Amino acid sequence: MKTTRLPCLERAGLDGWMVRLFDSIEENNLLWLTALAEECESAFGDALVDLVPSYTTLLVVFDPLRITPCEARQTLLDILTTLRPAEAGASGKLHELPTWYSSHTGPDLQRVADLSDLSVEAVIEAHSSREYRVFALGFAPGFAFMGLLDTALTCPRLDTPRQKVPAGSVAIAGQQTAAYPVVTPGGWNLIGRTPTRLFDRNREGLSLLRVGDRVRFVAVNQDTFEAQGGDTTPTNGGPAK
Repeated sequence: MKTTRLPCLERAGLDGWMVRLFDSIEENNLLWLTALAEECESAFGDALVDLVPSYTTLLVVFDPLRITPCEARQTLLDILTTLRPAEAGASGKLHELPTWYSSHTGPDLQRVADLSDLSVEAVIEAHSSREYRVFALGFAPGFAFMGLLDTALTCPRLDTPRQKVPAGSVAIAGQQTAAYPVVTPGGWNLIGRTPTRLFDRNREGLSLLRVGDRVRFVAVNQDTFEAQGGDTTPTNGGPAK
């Protein structure tokens, strides 16, 4: 790992330890985090309650009635001593999300083009030509944080978040991209919309996307978008100023 003082352990309440492996976002981080999660599942056994990965950390939640915080810490230190990354070929499931890139459904598309000094067509090409990894789930049910974006598309969040972002909205912020699974407030730059249902209470696991999965956004036209059940209702508020 490219670090001097990491990894490190941080207390997370009475029943958790946050393992910080990295201090910057890189795609190869996922190989280490995946390996750490697998080792924790084996080492903690029935004492393990939950594992919550992010771009750089893994939150390990344990049952304090089965293992003390000190014992949990020592278990993690033992794991970290011999930790090796998972095999690069151990790829997650590939999902292709049809996406209608349009100012109608992506009111910040022109803003991203202006900030990136690219044409709208070039923004669409850059975003849809890359395969993204799901690094973490959070913020809202089924919301998958994906990366990494083409550096040309890196742009900040909106100064004022929208109060209502339609489900399926495809967005970017910083080095990340995502698709909003449910209607929710949000401050990311909206560049399009997918008709794919990302969160379903009747689906096993609820969320379509899982940590480690791979995602491609496939550009489609309005007719295809509507034929696949896409909602063409414009985003309230129009383009961000």
